[in-house]
Amino acid sequence: MAPRTGMTLPLVPAAAFVLVWSSGYISGPAAVHAAAPFSVLGWRFTIAAVLAAGLAIALRRPSRMDRATLVRVAAVGLVMNALMFGMMYVAFDLGLGATLASLFHALSPVLTALFAAVLLGERISPLQVGGFVLGVVGVLIVLGSDLGHAGGPWAVLIGVLSMLTLSLGTLGQRWIGAQPDLLWSAAVQFAVSAPPLLVLGWTTEGAWPVTDTRQAVVSVLFLAIVNSIVGLVLLALLVLRGGSGAAASLFFLSPPVTAVLAWVVLDETLSITQLVGLVVAVIGVGAATRTRRTPVPQEPVGTQ
Repeated sequence: MAPRTGMTLPLVPAAAFVLVWSSGYISGPAAVHAAAPFSVLGWRFTIAAVLAAGLAIALRRPSRMDRATLVRVAAVGLVMNALMFGMMYVAFDLGLGATLASLFHALSPVLTALFAAVLLGERISPLQVGGFVLGVVGVLIVLGSDLGHAGGPWAVLIGVLSMLTLSLGTLGQRWIGAQPDLLWSAAVQFAVSAPPLLVLGWTTEGAWPVTDTRQAVVSVLFLAIVNSIVGLVLLALLVLRGGSGAAASLFFLSPPVTAVLAWVVLDETLSITQLVGLVVAVIGVGAATRTRRTPVPQEPVGTQ
């Protein structure tokens, strides 16, 4: 069934989704400040997989996955979770700020539409192209000429690669073809992402790479329960009520909400020039996503 567009989203779930989505850019840096990034993600996805599978069983949801679909769901999950968020959490560990990370990912839905135009021959409007360009200009203004405040060139580069991987992974959702149950799909994608991250963490970070046990536990549980499960349920509700296009239009609200949360929780501040860049980027992404018709990504809402 084609995604519905132009429909009104329910206010409370929409506001809750934006807050949950944005909070992932706060809990992520908080987690890697207390423990190493690969281990954090491995623990988080292990818990999230158990919760998603348990919820699916409790609700008696049919998986609707044959063997071929299962393989495709798992492959996309590895890209969307292990690879994309693995890179973003490494960028966090290098010093990439929450607001800038949110800006990168806010550009991703528009970049997905551009990839679909180039790779699949889908139509794209001038407003989408212009909005993406304006969004990039805004990000460049936020970055400025000195990348030191953003964690350095490597942090920025890895953050950009995470954005590209998110867009390609979102495009890969179409490769799945079938429409498996959202909870079972998430459980599979979390489950296949946890082992490689745990092994990578064990071999490169040690068996217990924790500097603050309390903060690590709280952050990982918040990531697994709120960002992975609650966010997933909210996204499903929004897509059901308003269509994937309408739900996608909310992503441009994440950077300003993240900026406020980062200021309150992480004591991150933006200069006047960076605030101008943030506004420019948000306007660009907001204009572009209002016309976007490609499906909204399933996994990011659960893995901020």
